[in-house]
Amino acid sequence: GAPRDKPAAAARGYWRWRKDDFFPEPSFASWGAYRGALAATPARLRDRLLAGRSTDAAELGAMRRRSENEMRRCLTWWDLTWLGFGCHLGAGIFVLTGQEARDHAGPAVVLSYVVAGLSAMLSVLIYAEFAVEIPVAGGSFAYLRVELGDVAAFVAAANLILETVIGTAAVARAWTSYLASLVNRPVSALRVHVPSFGEGYDELDPIASAVILATAIMAMLSTKGSSRFNWVASTVHLLVLAFIIVAGFVHAKPCNLTPFVPYGVPGVFRSAAVVYFAYSGFDSIANMAEETKNPSRDIPLGLIGSMSVITAIYCTMALTLTMMQPYTAIDRSAAYSVAFAAVGMRWMQYVVAVGALKGMTTVLLVGALGNARYATHIARSHIIPPVFALVHPKTGTPIHATALITGASACVAFLSSLDVLASLLSISTLFIFVMIATALLVRRYHARGVTSRAHGRLLAALVLAIVGSSAGIAACWGSAPERWTGYAALVPVWAAATLGVQLLLPVARVPTKWGVPLVPWLPSLSIATNIFLMGSLGASAFVRFGVCTAVMLLYYVLVGLHATYDVAHEEVDDAAADEKAAAATDVEKSGAGDAGR
Repeated sequence: GAPRDKPAAAARGYWRWRKDDFFPEPSFASWGAYRGALAATPARLRDRLLAGRSTDAAELGAMRRRSENEMRRCLTWWDLTWLGFGCHLGAGIFVLTGQEARDHAGPAVVLSYVVAGLSAMLSVLIYAEFAVEIPVAGGSFAYLRVELGDVAAFVAAANLILETVIGTAAVARAWTSYLASLVNRPVSALRVHVPSFGEGYDELDPIASAVILATAIMAMLSTKGSSRFNWVASTVHLLVLAFIIVAGFVHAKPCNLTPFVPYGVPGVFRSAAVVYFAYSGFDSIANMAEETKNPSRDIPLGLIGSMSVITAIYCTMALTLTMMQPYTAIDRSAAYSVAFAAVGMRWMQYVVAVGALKGMTTVLLVGALGNARYATHIARSHIIPPVFALVHPKTGTPIHATALITGASACVAFLSSLDVLASLLSISTLFIFVMIATALLVRRYHARGVTSRAHGRLLAALVLAIVGSSAGIAACWGSAPERWTGYAALVPVWAAATLGVQLLLPVARVPTKWGVPLVPWLPSLSIATNIFLMGSLGASAFVRFGVCTAVMLLYYVLVGLHATYDVAHEEVDDAAADEKAAAATDVEKSGAGDAGR
């Protein structure tokens, strides 16, 4: 079949545009074949739900070979740490802090960053274990394919790609806004105004598209070169942040911290759910595992080290702002610039703008690196066309996948920031982190061929109890946070279910190199905190999330399901043929041995 014809594929070179390069599976060979595949959708969906789990060996072996060329192992823990700084320290700290301090948390926005940071650190630990055990470019997609199957992996992947496109476009358009402020122009002055277009689409932004394209080209040319550029730019950015912090504390007034929690505890958690987006870039670092020299050492050091420093920086920056001005005087859109202007340092707006521009540039660069690798591994599974899985033989980078994500992001950035979908950024991230924490529990307590059916059913029941009680706690908080009866009933259920996993289920797998401590408690706590933060986002975010996920599932049923079904069964046929050939060879050898005797 076409997917197995690797020598012929390699002979065609890297740049391919034939129909078979995009849809090589038998289900798409003709319209008749596709109609037959659609007719078999229920059976195929059942097959993928029941037998759609991959294995560590498949992700590390057969899946990677579909890229035809290897990515280069050129990154160390030092590179990963600075990539962590690069993908987090963007404009979010300058924009989100002012908004949330003014509208939801007041000076207690510092606590919001602490809560969000602790929750993110739990997810970082989980990602680190998976990235060490399965060091491939696919990140959460690969981890979920192994533990929860194709369908769960697709839902997470589709949400993450949507989040990537919207987030990249939003950062790029913010880049244009900060450039305008740097040259003393109105925020929208550098955009092209087209009154005939609808509201929200009437400010075209070619600069945003150009910045996305420039960072993507750098990512295409060299992973190590991009890492070096990020290191230099992030060093400058850290110096700018240090200057802002010192200058801010010189003009700080402790009395501005009173009242500390003006909107109550619910406001702190509502803000934590929003500022959580500022912590969400670390999955891009996990996606670089395939290019890491020593994953078992470098990934935990890079992920945990960068996240610890970033949390400290975020909290210090938030404290600086809220001590410079009363929270009621904080400007929502240009908090730090206005705060410094209020104490006679109007020129600091240029320092803030330079820092934001530097930070957003590295966010776009690291995003281009990590997100392209994510798309590469998705293409290896054939959920999206496998041509996007190819790695260029000279650069060692996935140019096709980078171009795919870049093109989509640049189009959105040019036309609109899609503010209506902004709330999806946090909810998609939190949802994926819940799935990853669940996958770690499955990985530790369920192994095919080892775990009994009874223990498998018990694990499913206990995990459902953990997720259900966590959702109940979040619902109680959202509806009536002052009522303690709901918590009194649900918190013990969560604790009992977690304790049940620890005491009633035998451990099926122990990490060989690096693992999350205190399992099952930390993964269970990660599930609870992420669901709790999801519950703080409001009903409209869930409606948009549900609509977008339904559209994504429609694509899966029409395209992705049939491609992955064909590939999975082709692999089964190949394995059976290999076993037959090996058996025939053994018989021939045995016969030759008997004849010799």
